[in-house]
Amino acid sequence: MLTHLRPALSLTLLFTLLTGLAYPLAMTGAAQALFSDAANGSLIERDGTAIGSSLIAQGFAGAGYLQPRASASGWNAAGTGASNLGPTSAALIAQVAERRAAFEALNGAPAPIDAVTASGSGLDPHISPENALAQVSRIAAARNADPAAVRAVIEAAVERPLLGLYGLPVVNVLRTNLALDAALAL
Repeated sequence: MLTHLRPALSLTLLFTLLTGLAYPLAMTGAAQALFSDAANGSLIERDGTAIGSSLIAQGFAGAGYLQPRASASGWNAAGTGASNLGPTSAALIAQVAERRAAFEALNGAPAPIDAVTASGSGLDPHISPENALAQVSRIAAARNADPAAVRAVIEAAVERPLLGLYGLPVVNVLRTNLALDAALAL
């Protein structure tokens, strides 16, 4: 019996060390060496303090900032998720109508679809360029700036599709708000 048990225990120990320790350490080392920003959470720092991640949305208060997509989780990374309301839900239809009215009243422009629908995870860090550009007048008025200057900052922040083929153009809200702060102080 010991002749059967010894190889089984040896292989269990070997593969535990290989797949449970060596492989994860090698992948962590490779990620840190090749993609250290992404491996560390894509944190954005200001004055040496992490203020957010370019991968996770956060709410912004104030008329001088781009507003992100609505979030069913309140941009809380501990409790992410959608509302699970279906397209025929009266509550969802009311929420979308309320968001549309609020967006149009605040920005004086028609609301793009991503301004009235919530992100699936509740933490989508991007909005469409149409959504961002619809907010130009409000941001310019709050910052006492020329709308053309605000538009230029937003247009410079548009992230194009990978290789011009994969995905849609998007605007990262946190990075763009930081660029607005740098270019046009409140």
